[in-house]
Amino acid sequence: MTDIDRHTQGIADRVTTRDGRQLYAMWLPGPETADRTTPTVVFEAGAGASRSSWALVQPAVARHARAIVYDRSGLGNSAPDPGARTLSAMADDLNDVLDHFAPGPFLLVGHSAGGPIVRLAAARRPDRIAGLVLVDPTDEAAASLFGAGFRRTERRMIATAAVLARLGLLKVLYRKQIRASPPDVGRDLKREGFGPGVARTMRQQARTFLDELAAWRDNPPDDAAIPVTVISGGQAGDGMNATWRAEANAAHAHRAARARHGRYVVAERSAHVVPLTEPEVIVREITDLLP
Repeated sequence: MTDIDRHTQGIADRVTTRDGRQLYAMWLPGPETADRTTPTVVFEAGAGASRSSWALVQPAVARHARAIVYDRSGLGNSAPDPGARTLSAMADDLNDVLDHFAPGPFLLVGHSAGGPIVRLAAARRPDRIAGLVLVDPTDEAAASLFGAGFRRTERRMIATAAVLARLGLLKVLYRKQIRASPPDVGRDLKREGFGPGVARTMRQQARTFLDELAAWRDNPPDDAAIPVTVISGGQAGDGMNATWRAEANAAHAHRAARARHGRYVVAERSAHVVPLTEPEVIVREITDLLP
């Protein structure tokens, strides 16, 4: 591959899941100086986001380690899943991605709803996990997630996304992300990121996600021995009011304190979409966990 035809997010690949579905992945090989003990960094996007949401983070991380992004079923360039998109199933898919790029070790990075996915995947195979970086993650310690107000807001957001997608207008809400992305990633977003299938997948994922997460309040994944860095946004916005922001950040601090090797960081200039507004904070925290 020449510099002319190289994509910002690397080499395209297909991962076959345990039930035969195909997930689209892209990877950057990392520096030639990296040895076999250097963890491979694998990114998990938020609820309705694709691999493209990591375009300002992944290339910078690839200066230090192999860096992999992928699309969950029904998002980006991955076909929909006819089955239930439970939190447990999404964690299984992530572990299938890790199997494909084995042997590891792996450092997992999850944004928003991707946070619980990487936590559960790591707890199922802690032997190959070098660390977690949770970027403004959804966390079961934030009680408002399970109240009627949040669930109404979530349903309204998904319904609005569905209408805008049918009208071809959903991309208008994401102009800032498209403009901030490298040109090839911006083209990917316009082509893949805002069709009606995205809203259908969001609805499919949301059907059981919060109920599964609520069960973690009494029985969380056993990931406390894995090094964890939790990054909070420092500002309200991106759908989070000041009360929700304060509660989320308290939950994030608790998550870091619970880990045997935990670190808590605030991205002071960011609301929820830290990969877009302060990617350098994420890059710094990832590289700090690399050997």
